[in-house]
Amino acid sequence: MPYRHHIVLLALLAATSLSACGTTAGPASDAGATRTITDARGTKVTVPVHAQRVVTLSEPTLDGALALGVRPIATTSGRGQGGVSSYLARRARGVPSVGVLGQPNIERVAALRPDLILLDGTAVQDQSVIDKLRRLAPTAYVSRTGQDWRTAFTSTAAILGRAGAGRQVLKDYEKRVAEVRTRLGANADARVSIVRWGGIGLPSVLMKELAAGRVLADLGLRRPASQDRAGPGHSVPISLENLRQIDGDWMFLGALGTGSSGGVSDTPADLTAAREALRTARDTPGFTRLRAVETGHVVPVDGSAWTSAGGPLAERVVLDDVARSLAP
Repeated sequence: MPYRHHIVLLALLAATSLSACGTTAGPASDAGATRTITDARGTKVTVPVHAQRVVTLSEPTLDGALALGVRPIATTSGRGQGGVSSYLARRARGVPSVGVLGQPNIERVAALRPDLILLDGTAVQDQSVIDKLRRLAPTAYVSRTGQDWRTAFTSTAAILGRAGAGRQVLKDYEKRVAEVRTRLGANADARVSIVRWGGIGLPSVLMKELAAGRVLADLGLRRPASQDRAGPGHSVPISLENLRQIDGDWMFLGALGTGSSGGVSDTPADLTAAREALRTARDTPGFTRLRAVETGHVVPVDGSAWTSAGGPLAERVVLDDVARSLAP
């Protein structure tokens, strides 16, 4: 199916599943108005037509809200990080945290008196937690684990009453993909590896269903055989004995910060962390013999964007990194 038709189909499907059961009369006359949507778990949720106090409890819902011009009143930390994901830190400056990813502090959320809570399968799957949140405010489950980031974003836009803005964001993404793809030249058929180098000196690879992998697929780029499949979760650890599985014509290498306290990084998962991880990787036996290393095709990247569950702001970072490296 052509890429453009794929995007249109996604939008239509999302619009159907999130159809409103009520009517709206416009911003000036619908203060306090509500509508009913069916969320990704099949639950009917009555949400505000124009939510004013939105809490986002995952990276994709925070990313999507910010991309749509909605500033949440609170959010949770990024995956494995002590604060908001590095790539969103500037846009989300001043937005308070109500817990780490997957473990929202119910009391903090309650104290903020939200009128809409957004979460998804990348953050909360415990039904008891979801039930507690639904007693506080309308709580919409945007997407299930492993869904295409575009489907999740389209759902977020629909729930927030910004479907038109969401379509424009996806059109802008599609346009940027087309621009980068036409500039790939000799790299158009490259095999591209996505590696997360862990704080304990072991790598993991991201599979093709995760957001950054979908961007590479949109660009027509290939993945190494070990990564050209759906994975069991966020990433797949690779033993040092199988280090060649992280190799490719190009390698984009990120990290979720350096050091950790209880599984949460003490430092941001930004470009500085990636460069430090690359220095550690170079001391690992066999790493410097990988093809991507020998050819100078290892690119340190912001791991908070490349290894996130995705959203239009994260994927813009991925596209820009690919453009700088493969399509200068």
